[in-house]
Amino acid sequence: MEIMYLLCSILSTAFTSLALSLLLPFRTLLRRRCPPRASSSYSSDPVSLYEGTVWHDRRRPVRHSFKYPVRYALFDLDHAPQAPPDHLSAGEARRVAETNGPVLLLTIPPSVGYEQNPLSLYYCYDVEGSTQCLKKCIAEVTNTPWGERVTFVFNPKSDLVAKPLHVSPFMDMHGNWSIRANAPGENLLVEISVQHPELGDYFVATLKAKRVSSQLMSDQDMFFWLMPHKVAFWIYWH
Repeated sequence: MEIMYLLCSILSTAFTSLALSLLLPFRTLLRRRCPPRASSSYSSDPVSLYEGTVWHDRRRPVRHSFKYPVRYALFDLDHAPQAPPDHLSAGEARRVAETNGPVLLLTIPPSVGYEQNPLSLYYCYDVEGSTQCLKKCIAEVTNTPWGERVTFVFNPKSDLVAKPLHVSPFMDMHGNWSIRANAPGENLLVEISVQHPELGDYFVATLKAKRVSSQLMSDQDMFFWLMPHKVAFWIYWH
């Protein structure tokens, strides 16, 4: 029964993605001919695009490592015209993190009807006078293929949290996650290592990315075309 459900889900996703992919060039052409008006009330880009690499290294009990290319979007949730669905709003993130400043969301937007987001991060800033600093981060972690999601707050400089959910058949629920993230600028870095009571530091996951040209902003759909599908493929393959 579960196999039939999985097969039907795969076929449905494939059909939807194919149909929307065929329409994508026409939507892109229409958007280029009739671009949306830019708001004059906000000087910074409400969305930034990043391109980089995710690297996984599992040292024990079965040694395995791999890396794959990824593309992410960084949304200013207070000003982005269309924030991704199924995520916290800026106000909700501020309440969770207990901060008072801007909130940025790093995530992989849905593409042609499909979403796959192992990790999304909210960067929550505090404002004091004319300065602002990254105070807290909120991690949204979703496991594959179960689709379970957990949310937790951490100190971006470095923090240790109890392992919140099952993410791999080779890893039990014992141990902690050591996690850190820099304030996103031209470069961004997120690193998670698993500290196990018996196996020690046996797993590390790293995201490194660079901001890309703002000229790609008008073609976000093309920039992220099949990105969630590729992430799912790499996860299942490895």
